[in-house]
Amino acid sequence: MSETVYPPVIWTAVTLFRALNLKVRVEGAERVPRQGGAVLVSNHVSYLDFIFAGFAARPSRRLVRFMAKQEVFDHRISGPLMRGMHHIPVDRDAGAGSYASALRALKGGEVVGIFPEATISRSFTVKEIKNGAVRMAAATGVPLIPVALWGTQRLWTKGRPRRIFQRNVPVTILVGEPMHPRRGENMAALTEELHGRMSELVDRAQRGYPEIPPGVWWQPRHLGGGAPTPEEAAAMDKAEADRRQEV
Repeated sequence: MSETVYPPVIWTAVTLFRALNLKVRVEGAERVPRQGGAVLVSNHVSYLDFIFAGFAARPSRRLVRFMAKQEVFDHRISGPLMRGMHHIPVDRDAGAGSYASALRALKGGEVVGIFPEATISRSFTVKEIKNGAVRMAAATGVPLIPVALWGTQRLWTKGRPRRIFQRNVPVTILVGEPMHPRRGENMAALTEELHGRMSELVDRAQRGYPEIPPGVWWQPRHLGGGAPTPEEAAAMDKAEADRRQEV
């Protein structure tokens, strides 16, 4: 598989991190295997999360193939980059094809990245997650590795202006202990366990984050921040979906 696009993109991102003096802290990166397939599962708080989730695999010298909605591949700028990096398009009208593509990648020894919440969490807590990641890991016998991202929402998130060139922002990337789902196990119970592990990682990243002024919009409500509660966020998501249906 030709890799003429992905390495330059990584180099550009790392150069930008350094220029902006982003304080990126990665913990647990050794849990990403250096060879063989794996499913990397991350929380989703920013439009830039795929960059930072992929950064978790950099010490292992792995390139993560992220599953992303078809619209990203259709865009005139992001589309060629996504295809060049061999990411996996998710067509909601043809989900079986996307799932099969991910399974082929895993069986071929690739690391596949998934955001199981599907959309960005406005509350900055882990939303309900889908079971696709667990099913993929079980079907292919590869490890399922939870990842927590925190701080990326300060750069660009839903409902907020882009501040991707903001300097000196701390970003935390925590890689958790792998799970090893197997065929025949209870997928619902494993998905619930994954949700719990992700929530614990995110909570640890949030509580250990430096420089948190009181009441800031990018901190979850239960930790004293100004973000919407999960219930308020769900109502906002529903209102947005209803508006789209009216168009």
